[in-house]
Amino acid sequence: MSTSRTSRLSNYAVLLLALTMVGGLYTAFGAPKSAATEQAPQSLSVEDGRRLYLQGCSTCHGLDLEGGAGGPSLVGVGASAVVFQVESGRMPLAFGTVQAPRKKVRYTTPEIDALAAYIQRNGGGPVLPTGSLTDGDLQEGGEMFRTNCASCHNAGGAGGALTYGKYAPSLKPASARVIYTAMQHGPESMPRFGDNQLSVEEKKAITRYVRYLMTAAQPGGNDLGRFGPVPEGLVVFLVGIGSLVVLTLWIGNRA
Repeated sequence: MSTSRTSRLSNYAVLLLALTMVGGLYTAFGAPKSAATEQAPQSLSVEDGRRLYLQGCSTCHGLDLEGGAGGPSLVGVGASAVVFQVESGRMPLAFGTVQAPRKKVRYTTPEIDALAAYIQRNGGGPVLPTGSLTDGDLQEGGEMFRTNCASCHNAGGAGGALTYGKYAPSLKPASARVIYTAMQHGPESMPRFGDNQLSVEEKKAITRYVRYLMTAAQPGGNDLGRFGPVPEGLVVFLVGIGSLVVLTLWIGNRA
């Protein structure tokens, strides 16, 4: 290979390397970002909420929120009912059932808020308060929860059976918004707690306590599903008493 040809190849290699470096630097630092990456997710409008309602809700609840084939009227339920039902995945519901089960959420948070705003504008009713929902007093929340909620949801929030095939669900997967709006909305067999029954601060305290209860560390070990003394007593009987029986038989055989 001649010296001139070798020189030309070297020059090409250097040029290619330089272009690669310039392109990489431009991509990393100089390329303009798209609008999707520059802007934060934008909240949707009430008109977007109307579109979502007509697509996913109107078949059961009617074109004007008046109710219809298998779906109750949404007039007066407010934005809080929408947040609870949709953010927990209970709605949309494919078919009628004794109690709407928790499912995978079908909508994003902006879509849920837009849908809630549309229902609120056209039907009125309770709305979520502004600001944090978990800045209430933790100790007060525990007292209020044990007084008003534990009889159905269990003292550990694990839920329990009710009458006629219904049940109080476990509170572990519930977000702060779902917990708060459940108290406002009163779904299924749950009573509705207006601000005269539980003030905004009391509902915030309960919300904070439930979130703490569901996420706090368990210094005593396995929580056994948070079902209370029944599974704990069963473990004591099977493990503790069983171990004593086995030990007694072993001693008897040795004797």
